[in-house]
Amino acid sequence: MSSAEEMLRSMSLDYLNLLINGQAFSDVSFSVEGRLVHAHRCILAARSLFFRKFFCGPESPPGSSRVASPRGGVAAGGIVIPVHSVTFEVFMLVLQFLYSGQVSIIPQKHEPRPNCPDRGCWHTHCTAAVDLALDTLSAARIFGVEQLALLTQKQLASMVEKASIEDVMKVLTASRKQDMHQLWTTCSHLVSKSGLPPEVLAKHLPIDVVAKIEELRIKSSLSRRPTSFMDVVTGPPAELEDHHHKIRRMRRALDSSDVELVKLMVMGEGLNLDAAFALHYAVENCSREVVKALLELGAADVNCPAGPAGKTPLHIAAEMVCPDMVAVLLDHHADPNIRTVDGVTPLDILRSLTSDFLFKGAVPGLTHIEPNKLRLCLELVQSAAMVLSREEASAAAAAADNSNTVVHHHLNPEPGNNNSSMVNLSLDSRMVYLNLGMAAAAAQYRCKMNDGNEDDTRSNRSQGSGTIGPPSMYSPHDYP
Repeated sequence: MSSAEEMLRSMSLDYLNLLINGQAFSDVSFSVEGRLVHAHRCILAARSLFFRKFFCGPESPPGSSRVASPRGGVAAGGIVIPVHSVTFEVFMLVLQFLYSGQVSIIPQKHEPRPNCPDRGCWHTHCTAAVDLALDTLSAARIFGVEQLALLTQKQLASMVEKASIEDVMKVLTASRKQDMHQLWTTCSHLVSKSGLPPEVLAKHLPIDVVAKIEELRIKSSLSRRPTSFMDVVTGPPAELEDHHHKIRRMRRALDSSDVELVKLMVMGEGLNLDAAFALHYAVENCSREVVKALLELGAADVNCPAGPAGKTPLHIAAEMVCPDMVAVLLDHHADPNIRTVDGVTPLDILRSLTSDFLFKGAVPGLTHIEPNKLRLCLELVQSAAMVLSREEASAAAAAADNSNTVVHHHLNPEPGNNNSSMVNLSLDSRMVYLNLGMAAAAAQYRCKMNDGNEDDTRSNRSQGSGTIGPPSMYSPHDYP
């Protein structure tokens, strides 16, 4: 730290000591929630335009009174000004910033807070921390302390990345009321990615805000469109608007689990489910039953890539760590080895998440993650990839054998039928293996929750695998 910075820091502490020492040289007092706060007019007026105008008014503002000095009588200039718009804690934070130019708006770690039930909370992004920051931001705007408002906005922008979606919506509403465009953009994108249906959003947000969130979702979906479907959305503005309208109707239908309406749109209106990214949207926002019904329509490609990254629905399900979605996609022949533009497979995603969870104790972007769900997703995708590789090896061996015995097969076609039966049997065994993998993992989860016996868990998983497929690649406590 340079000498100039050290001097400024020392001066800042000297001014802060004036506030801490209470009545020393004080010429104005505030009554906040029944508690007296002694301050100094010259400092407040120099640092805040609000206080400058306030103190230039009548000598005794309306509602104020005189405070008695410790020696009796009335202290010189001892005006008591009632403050009702903010709490005592927030008012002290504002004064601390005015006096010293610095303040921490995060509650003390492990400090009991009325709106945070976790006694061991560090209050970095909990509801208590968000509420205190919002109250401080409102007070900074009331008292015209723009520097404090900017500091609080930056703090809120970092909080919402890890905060609950309910708290994000509170910040979104506040940023809209106070015209904080950058904070609005950050929160609106987080809410649009949350997957909450419009009817749930409408309980927390104004209708016009919900409409803007839906517009963001549609624009986000269209921006992820692969080149093979660009011809669907290019054209006159009227055609683009009609396409957007179809997407909105489709998503409302999926949100309400009305797959039949989506089917009618496909058959009657020519809706392209892959162009609309219906399956990607359903995996992110709908239930397993809706995704399964959508797949059973036969009009959506389960391996359709989306966006510049080229993610498939299975990539999205892996990022969400959702075993139900992973299982239903694999049951409908999702490719576990398909790669994004960057060469990432769903198995790579799950292994990366597992590594983050084991070595960092948290997964970026996921505030809460269940280890058993992560393990189950990893088992399902890894097992499917293994079965698929075996099928490809068997097919390659059969093709090589077929090229060596082409004359024999020409004279006797029956072995060809046997090869076809073997392929069908291999595909059937793949589905059976996946189902057994889910059953084994579920049995492992129940066993672990009941008695936590590691040996029993491993025994159950090995019994669940049967003889159709290979056993699990790792033990319950040994991730790959």
